[in-house]
Amino acid sequence: MTSSYNLSSMRNTTKSEAMLVAQKSYLFYPRQRLCVFSNETQFPKKDFLVLKPQISSTFSFLRLKNSSFRHPFAALSSFAEADGDKGENFEVKSDQEHANSSSEEDDELPGMAQAFHISSSTASAISICIALAALILPFFMKSLGQGLALKYKMLSYATILFGFYMAWNIGANDVANAMGTSVGSGALSLRQAVITAGILEFAGALLMGTHVTNTMQKGILMANVFQGKDTLLFAGLLSSLAAAGTWLQVASYYGWPVSTTHCIVGSMVGFGLVYGGPGAVFWSSLARVTSSWVISPLLGAAMSFLVYKCIRRFVYSARNPGQAAAAAAPIAVFLGVTGISFVALPLSKISNLALGQAITCGAIGAFVVDRIIRGQLGHLLAKSSSKEPEPESETTDTKNIGFLSDIAGPKGTQLKIVYGVFGYMQVLSACFMSFAHGGNDVSNAIGPLAAALSILQGGLSGADIVIPNDVLAWGGFGIVAGLTMWGYRVIATIGKKITELTPTRGFAAEFAAASVVLCASKLGLPISGTHTLVGAVMGVGFARGLNSVRAETVKEIVTSWLVTIPAGATFAVIYTWIFTKLLSYIL
Repeated sequence: MTSSYNLSSMRNTTKSEAMLVAQKSYLFYPRQRLCVFSNETQFPKKDFLVLKPQISSTFSFLRLKNSSFRHPFAALSSFAEADGDKGENFEVKSDQEHANSSSEEDDELPGMAQAFHISSSTASAISICIALAALILPFFMKSLGQGLALKYKMLSYATILFGFYMAWNIGANDVANAMGTSVGSGALSLRQAVITAGILEFAGALLMGTHVTNTMQKGILMANVFQGKDTLLFAGLLSSLAAAGTWLQVASYYGWPVSTTHCIVGSMVGFGLVYGGPGAVFWSSLARVTSSWVISPLLGAAMSFLVYKCIRRFVYSARNPGQAAAAAAPIAVFLGVTGISFVALPLSKISNLALGQAITCGAIGAFVVDRIIRGQLGHLLAKSSSKEPEPESETTDTKNIGFLSDIAGPKGTQLKIVYGVFGYMQVLSACFMSFAHGGNDVSNAIGPLAAALSILQGGLSGADIVIPNDVLAWGGFGIVAGLTMWGYRVIATIGKKITELTPTRGFAAEFAAASVVLCASKLGLPISGTHTLVGAVMGVGFARGLNSVRAETVKEIVTSWLVTIPAGATFAVIYTWIFTKLLSYIL
């Protein structure tokens, strides 16, 4: 049942890391018998946990579409800090009959059922409920239009469904920015990630989503070119939703993390060029967007490389790595919360006052996190501070880790503390990123939707469109639905297929990506959140050595980035032609 890929990586896992995995309730494993054997001919010590089959069988792993092997989320191999450790290893034993029957059973399950380890009937029921809700709820929305003729109500209904389709694909693809590294490192299970992200994405879309949007999204098109051409503009807005949604669905199917903003930009460019001419496009704005293909991943990779190297240098090589990790966590939280409060969510329009408030929020956040860590991991911290000598298996090994050579990696109790601390940190950062993503990227779906509804209802008097609350909530529902049904595909790419992640690596990637996006937003640099995070994950891999990054996966991702804008433009031209023909018969 287990591929040679998983077998080889699991044999290189150390005993102390196995103890950590066995004792962490938020980790889950492939369904297989795991027995640990020492090089010595003796039974395991009393305090060493042997993983039992009934524990591992309750957790799920994901089979990627069109993939020849299975990627278990947070498998034991994810936590191997040192490749080639020749101490103790794992030998995997499985019941052949159970493996064969389980494999045949999994092969028959659809992707969603496999990802969440639920029955196919349950997965089908969830999908049917989401589809029925998407078809029925628009009739209860005020934005459907009151007192309009039947044909305009039907067009409004169709427009709302197009907006849902775009939001669904945003959830299926872009939410991996927040949760992919957390799932890949084992800080969250896939089910926990989907539930947490679903709540926070919806809350962010409803509470933080912009209430004002511009008819010409992202400043790509000249607004005056389409004045007096409401029918054509309506068709273009619908085509942008359909085109961007179509390409996002294709990318999600193959697990490619692409930028939803670039999808919208590409569709707008295609529509503007064909139906408004070259003068309808702001080419300088388009150049800034395309430049983010290079700027975003490079900055993300450089930042995550430095963050991870700092963790290795100042935490792993400390005399007491567990205490060093517990001390570093509040500092990271202080910097993160202060930066977020000052740049993204300023509490005041006065700069000095906003800075003071941000520092206060950062200090409060650091204090709370310090209390949580010491409350949850206090017994381990006390053990690590004990003057009693630890057994040899609890000590650290010295190994080559690139240009920072001869730096010890923690094991035993120290390893549990380090991973515990950074696991908490990663969950916190993922929660914030989900909330912020819901508030930011929902505009990619509801912006064109609100503008199209305004045209139908005769309210398009200027460039700015007010977005009703029910439309914001509709966009949030679409994101959650897409995340639930297809989000596991791109989460697998971010979390497992680029490089192997642990809590420390995942935190380095998320912290670096968030820092780059915040700084770039403040400086006005063209940055893509998706590209930045992918670059950050690659940077963590590069910090461990070039061979730690899977070149084939990176090649596929970069190719999908290059194709995004041309694909969106092509689909937009096709859809606009279809919609203008249909509208000529309806209106």
